[in-house]
Amino acid sequence: MKVVIQRSKESNVVIDNKVYNSIPYGLVILSCFTEGDTIDDINYIVKKVTNLRIFDDDNGIMNKSIIDINGSILSISQFTLYAETNKGNRPSYMKALNGSEATKLYDLFNQKLNEIVPTVTGVFGADMTLNITNDGPITIIIDSKNK
Repeated sequence: MKVVIQRSKESNVVIDNKVYNSIPYGLVILSCFTEGDTIDDINYIVKKVTNLRIFDDDNGIMNKSIIDINGSILSISQFTLYAETNKGNRPSYMKALNGSEATKLYDLFNQKLNEIVPTVTGVFGADMTLNITNDGPITIIIDSKNK
């Protein structure tokens, strides 16, 4: 499982020219699953994301988590995170898990996030426009295979 985490001042996801979901201050998470990902990968990423101290404390030091600031999460599936670009100029997405299996893991991931932090999503597999006001900018990539 691979995620890209962005600290956000505000963000939304648009589907069919309408805002589908939005968050105020919090995190935008782009996630992708690959063959062999399990509940252990999801639990690892959920714990890591919800406890990352990447929000400023009263002294302007990144020392608070999304939990500490009572923030929200916008979670978006993005199969292109497993793009392979080492051959030619057209990326291969063969390492991204197929849609039906990935959907189950994505839904479980969001359920587990939402148990800790208010979490909204896009629509798995939909053509979406993502508007992110990146704060910092702070962008972090986590791969559950690199525990």
